[in-house]
Amino acid sequence: MPINWSSDLDTGIPVIDHQHRRIVDFVNDLEAAQVLGDKKKIKSVIDDCVDYTISHFAFEESMQVEANYPYCKPHKKVHELFARKVAEYQQRIELGDDVAALSVELHNMLCRWLINHIKHDDADYVASVKANMKIETPPPTVEMKQKSWFRRLFG
Repeated sequence: MPINWSSDLDTGIPVIDHQHRRIVDFVNDLEAAQVLGDKKKIKSVIDDCVDYTISHFAFEESMQVEANYPYCKPHKKVHELFARKVAEYQQRIELGDDVAALSVELHNMLCRWLINHIKHDDADYVASVKANMKIETPPPTVEMKQKSWFRRLFG
């Protein structure tokens, strides 16, 4: 199933949101290649997605360092673990494992990981980076306050 971008994935940092949307496009391109059964395209999309994501991680991490975000190192570790996991898929494909089957597994993992990462891990650094970039954050709406209150009580 494709990922449909929604406003709850926006960080409010335009350059990051643009990069996240591009990663979502890669994930959706992977699904389209799976539907076509195009193994060469699947491999190409995976490689392109990995390259783009690694550069996105480096950019995001540099923004965090510049903003003195206190959890830069743990965030970077999350990125490194993800990169290692995806590299394992790439290696298995190179070693001759079934590209179609692996791509389905990878696609499912990417969907879950990306949405969770944006909504939780990335959301944690947004205030620091926005303050550093002098991006104004609108005052919270009643709905946002309720969501925050609800989340604190019920996770």
